[in-house]
Amino acid sequence: MSGGGLLVAGTTSDAGKSVVTAGICRWLVRQGVKVAPFKAQNMSLNSFVTREGAEIGRAQAMQAQACRVEPTALMNPVLLKPGGERSSQVVLMGRPVGEMSARGYHGGRQEQLLGTVLDCLERLRGTYDAVICEGAGSPAEINLRRTDIVNMGIARNAGLPVLVVGDIDRGGVFASFFGTVALLSPEDQKLVAGFLVNKFRGDVSLLGPGLEMLHGLTGRRTYGVLPFQHGLGIDEEDGLRVSLRGTVRESQVAAPVGEDVLRVAVCAVPLMSNFTDVDALAAEPGVVVRFVDRPEELADADLVVVPGTRGTVRALEWLRERGLADALRRRAAEGRPVLGICGGFQVLGEHIEDDVESRRGQVDGLGVLPVRVRFAREKTLTRPVGEALGETVEGYEIHHGVAEVLGGEAFLDGCRVGQTWGTHWHGSLESDAFRRAFLREVARAAGRRFLPAPDTSFAALREEQLDRLGDLIEQHADTDALWRLIESGAPTGLPFIPPGAPA
Repeated sequence: MSGGGLLVAGTTSDAGKSVVTAGICRWLVRQGVKVAPFKAQNMSLNSFVTREGAEIGRAQAMQAQACRVEPTALMNPVLLKPGGERSSQVVLMGRPVGEMSARGYHGGRQEQLLGTVLDCLERLRGTYDAVICEGAGSPAEINLRRTDIVNMGIARNAGLPVLVVGDIDRGGVFASFFGTVALLSPEDQKLVAGFLVNKFRGDVSLLGPGLEMLHGLTGRRTYGVLPFQHGLGIDEEDGLRVSLRGTVRESQVAAPVGEDVLRVAVCAVPLMSNFTDVDALAAEPGVVVRFVDRPEELADADLVVVPGTRGTVRALEWLRERGLADALRRRAAEGRPVLGICGGFQVLGEHIEDDVESRRGQVDGLGVLPVRVRFAREKTLTRPVGEALGETVEGYEIHHGVAEVLGGEAFLDGCRVGQTWGTHWHGSLESDAFRRAFLREVARAAGRRFLPAPDTSFAALREEQLDRLGDLIEQHADTDALWRLIESGAPTGLPFIPPGAPA
């Protein structure tokens, strides 16, 4: 017998689907429910490697953590990794299967994947009491309905009730709720059970009349009003965000343990991937993290991070165009700390031979690390464990580039020359003891009287974050009604709202 299920859709991208899905998952697992997350198709440059070596979206990995289960490829069978304005790498069941244009994908390839997606969902529902699915964008994209496998397409085929999330902080949430339903076909509308208001500020009683009118207009109830709270995002799919506690964008930096703060500048390279690597830095009291795109913004930085990117050669060109390449070379020559991660490690090397990603052949790197990189067609997807600065380090690797290290001091799988460090390992800074040792080294080189906090636990902060999401659902949603949806499906007799989807 299949377990229960729910699809969390949104009126727009960034309405809060990932956060709500994670919150429902954490609420359920605290009730003793065996639950798993699912997103049929994800478009993101933030990805993660499962223990079996499969690449999935980081949001689904964090949702799995909310469920207290190991993430697997079943939870995100299709991952699209943009490589430019018009094409993406298609990752199927955790493995890349080729590059495809948006027209080619929506023109037939997407429909072919429906069977795989439904099989994954059914396997999860056969194992878990409940599967909480996340949609993508809006379910009312009428131009994409025929090929949809992530919103109403999956809901129709799997018989899932749908909860539509709207971000009231943006404005227009009532029109968005009504319009979303009114642009769906009659068969799809039967599955839309109701709404969830996200990011509300102020006195919730003032919203009551509007919710009653919305119910009168649509015949559908609102299952909760979630208040606006800073720093509730989990690992983001898109956009320039750092998620943990919202420290980069939303929250004030905690006071330092030592006398100085430590300033970290992250180069905002094009097609930036896994920029969540700096979450662990932003979690440290007294560490100020900001994204930069001008050379003068590196002047007062104690550490510069060149993050991962889906376009290494394009990132190199961007660094040169902006004057950041020369600034990075000067920093390296002066012995001022620079950390390159994955694509950022590759650009710091001597040469890049790329006949895979950019197909530009041999390109000169910045030449600050004795490394030569050759892009292989096979992608490296591993979860390595090693040692650096006398501490155990865990990470994960997602890259086509194969690095030949020709000198310097060994550093994880890369190298170190002076205060310039490079590695392919994502997530290394989440290892607490290593992060503290690294920050002490950076502070010493930068001449800062900064001390890392002795007790910051990144894993504990993650758990605290997920518990806050669970609290949000438990305290501000009608959880009894939510469970009835998950267990029994959408209510019967929901009215049709014209005009419906165009033929």
